[in-house]
Order: sequence, then structure tokens, then C-alpha cells
Amino acid sequence: MAGVAVTLAAGSVMVMAPGVAAAPPTPAAAYNKACGTGYKVVNQINIGKAGTTYLTYNSATGKNCAVTIRSAPGPAVHMYVWVQRDDTRDYADDDGYYRSYAGPVYLDARGYCVSWGGVIAGESAGRSGTNCGRISG
Repeated sequence: MAGVAVTLAAGSVMVMAPGVAAAPPTPAAAYNKACGTGYKVVNQINIGKAGTTYLTYNSATGKNCAVTIRSAPGPAVHMYVWVQRDDTRDYADDDGYYRSYAGPVYLDARGYCVSWGGVIAGESAGRSGTNCGRISG
């Protein structure tokens, strides 16, 4: 196919016409500001259609915060959220049965890469070595 890009990623197919930018994926769940004042979303990853894990950062404190949010609250299901500073074994996590979200969890990671992710009812997603040296929100 001349002039058309086809991309395969995580079981999905995206076809783009020349000169058309792909829109970022729509979050399965909106950020609920659970991390508190001063935290800005710096990254996110959908967990299928079940929800979204958000990575936030507070430039005043140098802390990352992660929260996993369900697309629609309902009966309690197993949920997990975690964030780890890549240069050490320092990590924070929250694991339990929740109706709407897991977390927030906080980790001091100013100037370092972090790995992070979440689980909702058996579906999982995560990223490794991201947001390196993030010192501003």
C-alpha cells in the first residue's frame, strides 16, 4: 500500500492516511485527582477497557504518585497499582479489592526514571524506565 502506514501494536491495527496524525488513545477512566494538590498527570496507560493507571508528579516535593482507576465503579474487584524508582528497589504499591480505584501510592523519584503500572480484575498494563529526570510538572 503506497502512502498508507499500518501499525500493529498490542493486538490493534491502526491505519493512517498520509499527513494525518494519530490521536492519543482515549483514557478508559478519567483522572480523579486522588494524588492531591500539586500533582500533575505526566503519563498514563489504559488497562484494556477496564480503566487507566495514571502517573503524576509534584515538582515541589519531587514525588511521583500513581493511581489505578476503573472505567465504571462496581462491585469490588482485585486491583493493584505500583511505582518503582529504577535505580533502586524502592517502590510503593497498593493491592486489594476496590470498587473504583487503587492507590494513590507515592515515591520520591526526583531526577530518576520510574517503572509503574496497574491491574484491574486480571487485566494489567505497565511501563518501564519512563519519565526520566522529570523535575517539572
